[in-house]
Amino acid sequence: MFDKLKQVYQLKKFQDEFKKEKLTVEKSGVTIIMNGNFEVEEIKLNPELSIEDQQNALKSALNEARENIQKTLAQKMMNSGIHF
Repeated sequence: MFDKLKQVYQLKKFQDEFKKEKLTVEKSGVTIIMNGNFEVEEIKLNPELSIEDQQNALKSALNEARENIQKTLAQKMMNSGIHF
């Protein structure tokens, strides 16, 4: 039982630390900043692009940021010894 509580504590601490991480992705002048909890913190659009191109660039940047955060999170969890 205490092992489970310890694991929950470690996971909460890890989650709090990972939220501080920021990832910036830029596609065609459209930039997003996402934190380790997959929350978008900032979006910068490129006014030189058409609306459709901005939408495509934003979608691509969001998908790349999500994938990068997932990979980083998995790697950090493996390195920290947190397993489920």
